[in-house]
Amino acid sequence: MTLLGILESGMLFCFGFAWPFNIYRSYKARANTGKSLFFLIVIWAGYLLGIFYKALSPDTDFVLWLYIINIIMVSADIALYYRNRMISRTPIKNHPLEPLPKLG
Repeated sequence: MTLLGILESGMLFCFGFAWPFNIYRSYKARANTGKSLFFLIVIWAGYLLGIFYKALSPDTDFVLWLYIINIIMVSADIALYYRNRMISRTPIKNHPLEPLPKLG
């Protein structure tokens, strides 16, 4: 493996190390506070381009698997984004900020 391959795998490992914590936080928070769907999609597209590059290059190495693992984690975070958006739009019965039903 070349120095460039080592540096690329190190970068992907660092990004990949952060995603599980982000996914866990999104899952537990059940809210999209501080989340940007645009950001997640741009990151997802970047990983997809990296997968295409590695798949089409003549010297495919294990770094391809790091791209695949990372894009799976970003996909999970995007799915949680939509889940959390659906949760935040669902009214909670007897919530203090929900208006009371009209009588009569």
